[in-house]
Amino acid sequence: MKAVIYCRVSTTKEAQETSLVRQAEELTNLANRKGFEVVKIISEQASGYDLEREGILEILDLIKQKQIDGLLIQDETRLGRGNAKIALLHFIMKENVKLYSISHDGELQLSESDSMVLQIVSMVEEYQRKLHNIKIKRGMKRAVDNGYRPQKNLKNLGENGGRDKIDIPTEEIVKLRNNGLTFTEIASTLRGFGYHVSKATVHRRYKEYIDTISE
Repeated sequence: MKAVIYCRVSTTKEAQETSLVRQAEELTNLANRKGFEVVKIISEQASGYDLEREGILEILDLIKQKQIDGLLIQDETRLGRGNAKIALLHFIMKENVKLYSISHDGELQLSESDSMVLQIVSMVEEYQRKLHNIKIKRGMKRAVDNGYRPQKNLKNLGENGGRDKIDIPTEEIVKLRNNGLTFTEIASTLRGFGYHVSKATVHRRYKEYIDTISE
């Protein structure tokens, strides 16, 4: 498995710089014992409360690009502190990347309090996802109840299954708006029909249409 070694200290004092070297050496030994292929060693001097760290941002990119399977740290406090630590732990575990630490001589074992907070975060995220889907269904139902017929109005519906629709039908935005839907509901409705569009884009297209007919 491919992994990144991450070392962090909070200040630029000489003693802290020595700590970075020691962390890298110990984590390299841990990686060798656990059979990891180390693709990169990232060391930085920054506060653990800060999410905007170049090293951490690089690691998040590697994780998103599916280039690593594991992350090796001295302990969870090197990853971050406070809310920053929880946010990073949530992201890393959600992406199924394994965390290994020197303090546990293997896979990181979360404290009971951290585990509980992460469970709450995951639960809230799941309910946010459910609420988002409910909003889409509500917008679509309201549109259909008000006479909107997607199979009639949206061109090429179903002909390009799986393909993103780039052209946003302004005439449908106007129809939905005239039927009393908010811009948020219009955006949710169109996304439900395969149009990847934001509330801001819907509002802009509608405003452009109104400006055009007002000229």
